[in-house]
Amino acid sequence: MKTQMLSHGVSLIIVPQRYSKYGRGLSRYGLRAFLALLAPVFYFSAPAAYADFRVCNGTANLVGVAIGYRTEKGWVSEGWWQVPASACATLIEGELQSRYYYLYAEDAARGGRWAGDINMCVAEDEFKILGVNDCYARGYQKMGFKEYDTGRQGSWMVQLSDTPGTQESQN
Repeated sequence: MKTQMLSHGVSLIIVPQRYSKYGRGLSRYGLRAFLALLAPVFYFSAPAAYADFRVCNGTANLVGVAIGYRTEKGWVSEGWWQVPASACATLIEGELQSRYYYLYAEDAARGGRWAGDINMCVAEDEFKILGVNDCYARGYQKMGFKEYDTGRQGSWMVQLSDTPGTQESQN
């Protein structure tokens, strides 16, 4: 090991490299051991993949949002998420399990709606309803939800806006 003085009183320590029959630096086995030691560090420090179903409100008003989807037990509709103006809300956290999701939203101030042709049950207050039949008989209302085909992607985002034709996007 040699020490060399640089300008401004900084010293540089020169360490000779070791050579092996596999080239400079660590031997083949030493490199494997070094990488094996680092693997858990990279595994636990890597950010987790983030996937979910989100709705972003591109309007100037508060919007109430409900979602529908299929589970092993049948159809489920749930709501209400209150999404403030220029904000987003996560409706389903984690990797999406279905290909199709259904959305219904209402503008709280102006009464505008983002709706579709798929009828599902909703309630006046916060709800999670199993089944889409006999909404009125069970004490619920029936609303038309818009279908979103995610193509089995892990995450999806819907952008609600006042401008027709700019209401949806993916990832």
